[in-house]
Amino acid sequence: MAREPVNNRLERSPLHLLHRAGQCAAEMFQIELGGDDLTPRQYAVLLTVAQNEGLNQTQLVELTGIDRSTLADIVRRMLKKGLLQRRRTRDDARAYSVKLTEQGARILKAHDPQARRVDERILASLRNAQRDRFLQDLNAIVQALTRLKAKETATKQSG
Repeated sequence: MAREPVNNRLERSPLHLLHRAGQCAAEMFQIELGGDDLTPRQYAVLLTVAQNEGLNQTQLVELTGIDRSTLADIVRRMLKKGLLQRRRTRDDARAYSVKLTEQGARILKAHDPQARRVDERILASLRNAQRDRFLQDLNAIVQALTRLKAKETATKQSG
């Protein structure tokens, strides 16, 4: 049985290619922001909170896809920077709702054009006709894997 060359295997591995694409995109984001200490995940949190004010951290996990412990750390750092504020929710005294501060809104507004440029640069590698399909396919992958993860988690917890 002939062995497949390693490079060919990596070039056909969705896991590897998604990881590499994520690395390249994060590097582009950092270069575009010119050394600011806002990370792509922090930007995602700012954008999500701005679009869904009053979310609790569980909802923020669901919308961003950032795991619970990482998100808690990100929110903690963003609270210290004065970008977010949190308050106990009315519905559940144990949960916090998250809101942008004025400084957080300014940072988001200042960095949004740069983040959009990164998105455009990433998509520029594809022909116009491929761009929408690429985004649809990525979203389909994310949704399918999210459902699979939830199913596997539920199975482990019940068994």
